[in-house]
Amino acid sequence: MSEASEPKAHKTPGWKIALRIIVPLMLLLALGGGMVAGYVILGDGEMSDVFQWSTWKHVYDLVFSP
Repeated sequence: MSEASEPKAHKTPGWKIALRIIVPLMLLLALGGGMVAGYVILGDGEMSDVFQWSTWKHVYDLVFSP
């Protein structure tokens, strides 16, 4: 048998697996950093309020109120 006719084992390179973990992690970090920068630095809010659900519900209600 020649080497060309043998099926090759399909292995996913390690960097592809790492990208599938690193990219979503970096997106979450960017989201958190953007929330902090927007609310604390630009909006003069308190850091403790950034990750409270009620804060973002209030912001949503202000933006999308009829």
